[in-house]
Amino acid sequence: MRVDVLALQSFYASPLGLTAQAMVGRRIIDAWGDCQGLDVLGFGYATPFLSPWLERARRVTALMPATQGVERWPSVGPNLACIGDEDRMPFTEAVFDRIICVHALEEAENPRGLLRELWRLLAPEGRLMMAVANRGGIWARAESTPFGQGRPYSRSQLSTLLADAMFQPMAWSRALYAPPLAWKMTTGGAAETWEGVGERVWPALGGLILVDAVKRLYADSLPGQGRRVLLAQPAAARF
Repeated sequence: MRVDVLALQSFYASPLGLTAQAMVGRRIIDAWGDCQGLDVLGFGYATPFLSPWLERARRVTALMPATQGVERWPSVGPNLACIGDEDRMPFTEAVFDRIICVHALEEAENPRGLLRELWRLLAPEGRLMMAVANRGGIWARAESTPFGQGRPYSRSQLSTLLADAMFQPMAWSRALYAPPLAWKMTTGGAAETWEGVGERVWPALGGLILVDAVKRLYADSLPGQGRRVLLAQPAAARF
């Protein structure tokens, strides 16, 4: 069961949610820049992170899962948000240059199916950015936030899923080192200090894992991802 859109709206309107938006959004902008002239899709609940591209990208669209619900976005101007199923998204193939997923993979009914559908929508060499709750971080244990819902992942688990869906990770980072508490010492400007110290002192403990991956057209183009196939002997007959 996904966190519903009303709960997500409430979280991102709170001091803790605004802090998460700022810390994660900065990482994404650092990786992708202004997306000048590109087609960008946000899947899950990605609207807090899409606004910086509204003026520079050629097209920005937000797709929200039907099980989550949808909001009008942006609040001013034409609506750019729509609703759909995660395994049958209402777009033709290879139509987006960039896709960002937030609050998406952790609660997906079929994570591999979701990634394959996102692969279908990306143009060749298109890039997928995923922000996923870190299995080893404390935010995955904070059920009072949307990041504490669903299935968190480790970096190795994400690598396997992405390789299976024919994505090649290009860059990894983490965010949200402050405890998921709405205190003055962990939100607002104080969060910048937590991020800086966390990256240097305990880099593996960030609350979110961010991975920037590129779409590959052939599985063979993924170096180091060869598979072993186990062949079992016939089972002994039973009487």
